[in-house]
Amino acid sequence: MSKYAAKWWIVALFSVVSVLATGCATTSGPAAVKVEKEAAWQFHDIAEIDLIQKNAVVPQPEGVFIFDSRPYKPKFVNGHIPTAVSMPFSQFDKMTDKLPEDKDALLIFYCGGPT
Repeated sequence: MSKYAAKWWIVALFSVVSVLATGCATTSGPAAVKVEKEAAWQFHDIAEIDLIQKNAVVPQPEGVFIFDSRPYKPKFVNGHIPTAVSMPFSQFDKMTDKLPEDKDALLIFYCGGPT
């Protein structure tokens, strides 16, 4: 192999490693802040387990409403908190009539995870 070909392979290998390393890096800086701000509107608070355990009981405490925002089939049908109302995220705009009139009520929405 000539010196030129060996140098070409080193440059090519370095380029591939650089691209892979950059593509696997986590987002930080202004882009991460933008993503964080865009997602912030979706949640008032992410509830801790003790809040859920206290309110996900039968009979349901007055002023507390629990909504399962997972797809109705198969997720809600296969298992949900007993007092939860099915309100799939994809159908939210069509199902707002299920929300309580009391604007001071505690609304708990759950899904498959925090993302």
